[in-house]
Amino acid sequence: MRQLLAAFVMVVTILFLLAVQGCQTVGTVAGLGADIAAATGKISAKEAESIKRGAQAAGQAFEEFTPENEYYIGRTIAANILSRYKAYENNRANYYVNLVGQTLAMASDKPETFSGYHFLILDSDEINAFAAPGGLILVTRGLIRCCRDEDALAAVLAHEIGHVQLGHGMGAIRGARYTSLGKVVGVELAKNLGGGQLAQVAEIFDGTVGDIMKQLVDTGYQSSQEYAADQAAVVIMKRVGYNPSALKDMLEEMGKRLGPKSGGFGKTHPSPANRLQKVGSSLAGSGPTVAAGIRKARFEQAMTGI
Repeated sequence: MRQLLAAFVMVVTILFLLAVQGCQTVGTVAGLGADIAAATGKISAKEAESIKRGAQAAGQAFEEFTPENEYYIGRTIAANILSRYKAYENNRANYYVNLVGQTLAMASDKPETFSGYHFLILDSDEINAFAAPGGLILVTRGLIRCCRDEDALAAVLAHEIGHVQLGHGMGAIRGARYTSLGKVVGVELAKNLGGGQLAQVAEIFDGTVGDIMKQLVDTGYQSSQEYAADQAAVVIMKRVGYNPSALKDMLEEMGKRLGPKSGGFGKTHPSPANRLQKVGSSLAGSGPTVAAGIRKARFEQAMTGI
């Protein structure tokens, strides 16, 4: 009877907390309810502590990320990516990519992050790019080679800025944390009502970064998110004065270079043909812009040897 009552208290408490979605409310209400139940002998002290731990996990899952949180999460993800890919040691090329990227970022709907936007070239022939939360954007040499001028490079960077602007990386993290919350509740119920020896709550959350890395690097964003980032890129490019049609040119070049078994973009993104079909209408009326020749020359000078 006590086990059934404890299970009922645990589930009702968690469901209520999920409904209110308030971090402070989560801890206060759960703690009070668990203490009252334990004091009246309805549940044991150990079971009361389990309810509190589950509630704390709920509070953490629903807590709003601050810009500082986002930055440190993004930095951790970027560090993990750099453990897989070597940074390209070419100061001139990296400075140039940062100059173009910063200009585009300032024209986005999210021009400011906790530590600003940072762009880095990865020394890899793979065609790929990564947008970590907080504005840390990494682009491979292989992808830059798909760009024939500065406008095409701007299309690549604007697409990644679009992911940051739309919060796609943070959305993946929230999903992982909600999944962890469900595991936490299951752990506490099983430990106290089923007697199983399962992992500690902290161990569940320790694996979150690995889950995020798998989604961002190995699995990729959802197709709808990639299409949304393309649409954002077109808007950003128009605001700065770049030719959005360069996105079409870059995608067509990628389509030529990506084989059926390609890694990188070929594995984690919709096909260039599908992306072109989705973004096509947004490019209507786009054409050469002022000083396109100057930008092309600047691109070729900065990217010599890449």
